[in-house]
Amino acid sequence: PPPQAVPRSRLRAHLEAGLHQKLTLVSAPAGFGKTTLVSAWLAACDRPAAWLSLDSRDGDPVRFLTYVIAALRTILPAIGERELRALAAPQPPPAEIILTALINALATQPEPFVLVLDDYHVVDAPAVDAAVAFLLDHLPPSLHLVITTREDPQLPLARLRARGQMVELRAADLRFTPDEAAIFLAQATGLALAAADVAALEARTEGWIAGLQLAALSMRGRDDVHSFVQAFAGDNRYIVDYLVEEVLARQPDTVRAFLLQTSILDRLGGALCDAVTGQGDSGDLLAELERANLFVTPLDERRRWYRYHPLFADVLHAHLLAEEPAAVPELHRRASDWHARHGAPADAIHHALAAGDHTRAADLLERAWPAMDRAFQSATWLGWAKALPDTVVDARPVLAGACAWALLNRGDIEAAEPHLSAAEHWLAAGDEAVAVTAEPAQLATLPAAVASARAFIAQAHGDVPATIAHARRALDLLPSDDDLHRGVAGALLGIACWAAGELALAEHALVDSMARLRAAGALLFALRGTYALADIRLAKGRLTAAIDAYEEAIRLAEESGEHILRGTADLHVRLAELYRERDDDAAAARLLARGETLGEQAASPYWRYQLCLAQARVRQAQGDLPAALEALAAAERHYVRGPVPDIHPLAALRARVHIAQGRLEDAQAWARTHAVHVDDELSFLREAEHITLARLLLARGRRDEDRAALDQALALLHRLLAAAEAGGRPGSALELRIVQALAHAAQDDVTAALAVLAPALAHGAAEGYVRAFTDEGAAIAPLLSAAAAQGIEPAHTQRLLAVLERVDAAQRSHAVPPVAPAPALVDPLSPREIEVLQLVAQGLSNRDIAARLHLALSTVKGHNRLIFEKLGVKRRTEAVARARELTIL
Repeated sequence: PPPQAVPRSRLRAHLEAGLHQKLTLVSAPAGFGKTTLVSAWLAACDRPAAWLSLDSRDGDPVRFLTYVIAALRTILPAIGERELRALAAPQPPPAEIILTALINALATQPEPFVLVLDDYHVVDAPAVDAAVAFLLDHLPPSLHLVITTREDPQLPLARLRARGQMVELRAADLRFTPDEAAIFLAQATGLALAAADVAALEARTEGWIAGLQLAALSMRGRDDVHSFVQAFAGDNRYIVDYLVEEVLARQPDTVRAFLLQTSILDRLGGALCDAVTGQGDSGDLLAELERANLFVTPLDERRRWYRYHPLFADVLHAHLLAEEPAAVPELHRRASDWHARHGAPADAIHHALAAGDHTRAADLLERAWPAMDRAFQSATWLGWAKALPDTVVDARPVLAGACAWALLNRGDIEAAEPHLSAAEHWLAAGDEAVAVTAEPAQLATLPAAVASARAFIAQAHGDVPATIAHARRALDLLPSDDDLHRGVAGALLGIACWAAGELALAEHALVDSMARLRAAGALLFALRGTYALADIRLAKGRLTAAIDAYEEAIRLAEESGEHILRGTADLHVRLAELYRERDDDAAAARLLARGETLGEQAASPYWRYQLCLAQARVRQAQGDLPAALEALAAAERHYVRGPVPDIHPLAALRARVHIAQGRLEDAQAWARTHAVHVDDELSFLREAEHITLARLLLARGRRDEDRAALDQALALLHRLLAAAEAGGRPGSALELRIVQALAHAAQDDVTAALAVLAPALAHGAAEGYVRAFTDEGAAIAPLLSAAAAQGIEPAHTQRLLAVLERVDAAQRSHAVPPVAPAPALVDPLSPREIEVLQLVAQGLSNRDIAARLHLALSTVKGHNRLIFEKLGVKRRTEAVARARELTIL
């Protein structure tokens, strides 16, 4: 706190009472003494406090969290070391992961403490707001958060207010009372002001502290203070302009020039100010200005860095622009040069842009790009680059290529295209001598960067051959030791080969890519390749190798610390499915629970979708088909499109549940909508859809004794099996042989059925496949019994029969007892109610039904209530079952 701060016991008592809540919010316009009040209170508080003064560049979440942890370590040196290392990694984990680990560490602190975020209004960043909201939601009991700001932040203030978890101080609270104004003016002026003059100043400033401070400075040395007070009038803006002019007019020329010239700086240091002003005593002058209380605030205990009060700086800068406009660009250039020489590229770029020196800014941006790209800070870099005209960017091939990649990193393909074309134009010209660039070495790597960008774009458009061609070109061009970019290009190549069905090439590319990404320190990115790698191995029928891939990834995550582990919830969910395939339900349940816990703490974009899919498969295997549809509907709500090809489309999974329910018309509607036909050209990407169509034809053949449908199913399965075997996909062949065997059995051709089933049983025995067989239910039991009788894989076949018997018994124990045929409804359902019920049976949520039928959500809920009453049920699944009994559905 500043010396001789006015005692404000009423406000300090308010702040002290707020320590029992989560948040203290001090929100008021500039000049109301927010920072002074909080610092004075903390100086007398018995709790240690960590303080972070924010500036406009702290909107990057990595930078923000780094500074928050650094502030906390000033009072808690033992916490945050691992989190700081993670934030400094080439690929920092999501903010929620860092915060979760930090919150857990802070929760172990027995003594209460305070964290202050000062000047929060300067950070205009939704990502930072989300991080602070997450912190507030999970605030450990020992921590109290204080935020000072000029405007209310985008945080859940209404919820905190309603729950009594927040204390607020506003401008009306912070204004000086007449007594406080009298104390302040006496201290600031050293004059014995008349009570009437104090009251007049307090009334005209409405207790606005900055106005009173400026008035006090203006009164120094005046003989007729009373006349000055009587002439003093105007609102806050005019007061500031008038009083700063008064203050400036009273300064020596050297001091006045220093104030104006340094007003361009966010932070003031002796050496920096010397470079900007050309003086040699800036450090001493800054200390003198602080002693004179001339709106200069120290930023560290050693008085090495200062800042002006924002209002004072604004008016100083306005005077500078009015008096010396031609000098402003040169002052910014000097500041940019000093920051560049002292390893502060962000400040150097900021001042180069402020100087309007596009050439210098472009040079600095090119030099900053490689490090910021490796640190996954392309969004921050792009914010600076967008301040340059496109003509400047596209005249420099390296800068154009960097802008293209920065835009691709945020998914803006259309905006990236012109910059990428500009870089390609320069490459096609082939005249490196005339290319404008700050770093010729970057020009040499530009062809590889452009090729990788083209692979990215081709993949986004689903052009697999072009993706492969561009990715291979990038790998040919990249240096052998550039692990990060070779890892990215290799991942693109692997995913494209996978989509093309080239599984051997895809696996090799992904394994190499993941190793390189780990070597580059991008472990989270590397681990995400595990999903594709495991799916490729499953398509190749290598269940054990797929399990090994997940277990190795989880081991690496656990060894790397909690911040990595919490980003891998999906790994546990997907591994649970593989253990369920091996009929290890205990391990599967344990992994699912672990995945859900990790995901809740710090969700990755995909984990909830994968969790819902896993739950849907479990419900379907248990025979609870309505619940399976509900889980698939939840998965659809959580779907996030990513770069990995969608080889198991959700619509096809839903059609399989409809087939199991006997709702073949709904499944047929899916086939029509998605244009899935028996005579389609086959591809790996549509394999799951065509297998689903074969299952639909098989179901029709069984239900309707439709020999033609069974023949169509067998013909399609024969083509699919030939394609799977030719493509090296024994995993796909396993399922195809099972369905093929069931189709032959439906034609009473057990010999043919066993002939195609035998290789599947052999493969299943070798790799431990169980549920791929038993999830077919009662239909496969006779074939397994016949196989056992003929000595076909007897041990494995007996195991499958035992699992079938156990599952059947479990389903019977949970089955609803049979009831007598129900009479017709006394109050029949209306056409609209039947329409709603049909959508309920499809697994749609109330919100989805409202959107489908263009109804209000409350109207849909009202329809549900009437449907339940008329059917005499309490739940959605009961309503569907009852409607089927009554043949309403």
